[in-house]
Amino acid sequence: MKSQHQVILSLGSNQGNRLENIESCLQLIHQEVGTVIRVSKLYETPSWGFESAAFYNCALVMHTFDAPHKVLSQILKAEKKLGRIRTDASGYQSRIIDIDLIAFDEEIIDSEKLQVPHPLMQNRNFVLLPFQDLNLDWKHPVFKKSISELLQISPDESVCKVVQDLKSPLQNIPLEKYNYIAFEGNIGAGKTTLTTKIAQDFNAKTVLERFADNPFLPKFYKDQNRYAFPLEMSFLADRYKQLSDDLAQFDLFKDFIVADYHIFKSLIFAKITLAEDESRLYRNLFDIIYREMQKPDLYIYLYQNTTRLLQNIKKRGRSYEQNISEDYLDKINTGYLDYIKSQTNLNVLIIDVSDRDFVKKQEDYLYILDEIQKKINQS
Repeated sequence: MKSQHQVILSLGSNQGNRLENIESCLQLIHQEVGTVIRVSKLYETPSWGFESAAFYNCALVMHTFDAPHKVLSQILKAEKKLGRIRTDASGYQSRIIDIDLIAFDEEIIDSEKLQVPHPLMQNRNFVLLPFQDLNLDWKHPVFKKSISELLQISPDESVCKVVQDLKSPLQNIPLEKYNYIAFEGNIGAGKTTLTTKIAQDFNAKTVLERFADNPFLPKFYKDQNRYAFPLEMSFLADRYKQLSDDLAQFDLFKDFIVADYHIFKSLIFAKITLAEDESRLYRNLFDIIYREMQKPDLYIYLYQNTTRLLQNIKKRGRSYEQNISEDYLDKINTGYLDYIKSQTNLNVLIIDVSDRDFVKKQEDYLYILDEIQKKINQS
C-alpha cells in the first residue's frame, strides 16, 4: 500500500483580482493535483526583487501519491490553465498566479528542473509566514531548523500583512460528524487503501484488519473444506479483540475513527465458506459477540464488479489469492448486498467504484468524498 507524500506549495498573485486568482488556484490544485489538506491565512506582501504592485500570498499542504517531478509538471499545467504566461525574460515579473513547490516531505532534490526545499525559502517572509500557519511538524532537511527558527533568522525585513482567512476545500466535508465510519467491500475493492487515505487527509484514527497475520488464510485457499471453520473462527476472534481494544482505546466521543471492516463481514464470509452444521454453530457464537460490538455511525460499501476485482487481486500479487474464482467473489458481493438490505438500523452508503481509480485519479477520489458529503447532508 503506497503512502502519501506531504507537499507544501506557495501561491502568489499580483495581477487582476488577486483574491479570486488565489481561490481559483486552490480549487484547481485540489481538483486536479492533490488533496488540499490545510491552507494558510492570506497575506499581502510587497513585491520581492522588483518594483510592482503588492502580492497576495498563501501556502497550502497537499497530499498526493505522485512523485515530485510529476507534481511539478501538474502545477505548471495549473498555472497555464489559470492564465500564467511564462517568458524567457530574466528577472522577476508580475503574474496572475505563481505556484512554487516549497517542500516535498523532508526530501532534498537537486535536479535541473526542481530544487527542493525551495533554495530561497529561508530568505522570504512571504513563504515562511504562511508556511508557519500550516502548523506542521517539519524541519528543513538542509538547515535542520523549523519554520519558526528560520523566521527568527530570516534576512527579509519586508512587512507581510494578514488580509483574511482562506477556506480549505475539506472544510465542506464534516466527516467528524460521524465518530466511527466503517468502509467495506469485496476482496480487492481497495477499502484499506481508501480508509488509510481518508484517515490521513482528515486526521482520523484507523482500525485496519490484520488479515496478513492469519496463518489459516493461505491454507484455506489451498483446501477450503478443511480450513474454512478454523479460518472463520480465528478471524472472528481476532476482529472482536481488535475492534474491542481499539475502540476502547479511542474515545468515541472525541476521536474520529475510520475502519476498513465491520465485524459483520465475519458472518457474510462464514455463510459462504462453511458447511451447514458448522454455519449454525458459528452463527450462535457470532450473535453473542455481535450484540456486544459498537456499531459504526456510517457504513460505506465500495461496490466493484468482479472483472475489476480480479484485476486488482492479480495486481497486488498476494500468492494465496491468485486462484480466487469469479464465483467466490460473486457470492461475497451477494452476501454483502443481502446484509445491507436487511439492516434497517444501519446508516448505509453504497458507492460504485467499478470504473474509478481513487489512487491515480484525483477526480475519482473527490467523487467518493462528494458522495459521502451528500450522505452527511441528508442526515
